[in-house]
Amino acid sequence: MDTTVFRPIDEDQPRVPGGSPVAVSARSLTKVYGQGAAEVRALDGVDVDFAAGAFTAIMGPSGSGKSTLMHVLAGLDQATSGTARLGATEITALDDGALTRLRRDRVGFVFQSFNLLPMFTAEQNILLPLELAGTAVDRAWFDTLVSTLGLGQRLTHRPSELSGGQQQRVAIARALIAKPEVVFADEPTGNLDSRSGAEVLSFLRRSVRELGRTIIMVTHDPTAAAYADRVVLLADGRIAGDIADPTPESVLTGLEALRTLDQAAL
Repeated sequence: MDTTVFRPIDEDQPRVPGGSPVAVSARSLTKVYGQGAAEVRALDGVDVDFAAGAFTAIMGPSGSGKSTLMHVLAGLDQATSGTARLGATEITALDDGALTRLRRDRVGFVFQSFNLLPMFTAEQNILLPLELAGTAVDRAWFDTLVSTLGLGQRLTHRPSELSGGQQQRVAIARALIAKPEVVFADEPTGNLDSRSGAEVLSFLRRSVRELGRTIIMVTHDPTAAAYADRVVLLADGRIAGDIADPTPESVLTGLEALRTLDQAAL
C-alpha cells in the first residue's frame, strides 16, 4: 500500500500558476468583527490559492489578518462573506456538523501550544485522532511518520518526559496520522528555542518534500518563513505580496515594504 499519497487529485481541480492543483482557496473572503464604530475588518476581500503538495507561509504585521485567514480556511471560524474551499468543498457553505467532520477527516492542526494529553504516551497522543474517529491504524504510515520525525525512541514517553521540540514533533505526527489533505500550523515554533524550532521547521519541510504533504503555516518569524516554498504577505486584511523561494532576507524586505506603505498611508 502506498502511504505517501493523501487522496487522488481531481483532474478538474483548479490549479495554481505552474500547474500544481489548488488545495485551499479563498475568493472575496471577508471577516468583520463588531459593528458601527467598533467594526474591524480582519479580512477584506481576500483572493488567494494555496498549492497542493507545497509548504506555504502566511506573514504580515500584527493585526494584518493572518491568523484570521488561517482560522477561516481551516473551518475554525466563519466568514462574514465570500467563499473558502478545501479542494472542491466550499467550507463556507457547511453547517456545524459538516465542519466538524471536515476538520476531523480532512484537516490537521499544529499549534504553538502542543496540546498533548499529559496522561498519554507519545504513541497514544499520535494515534488519538484515529481512535476518536474509530479509524484503523495504518501501521506502515505510522512507522513512516515515526521514522521521519525521529520519534522511535520516544513512543513510550509521556509529554513531561519530552523536550519542547520532541513534543511538537509528536504534535506534527498526530496532525499527519489521519492523512489530511492539508495541515494548518499556527506559529508552530513560538514556544521553542531556536535550535528546537529549526528542527521542527525542517521536519515540516521534509513532510512536504518527502511525504507529499500540504502545509499552510502562520508565522511572524522571517527565518521560519524561509523554510517554506512560498510566502503570502497580508496587510490590513488584504493580500499584499507573494514571495517565491523565500529567504530570510527577501522576507524581511517584503515586510519592510509593507511597513513603508503603512507609514506612507498615515
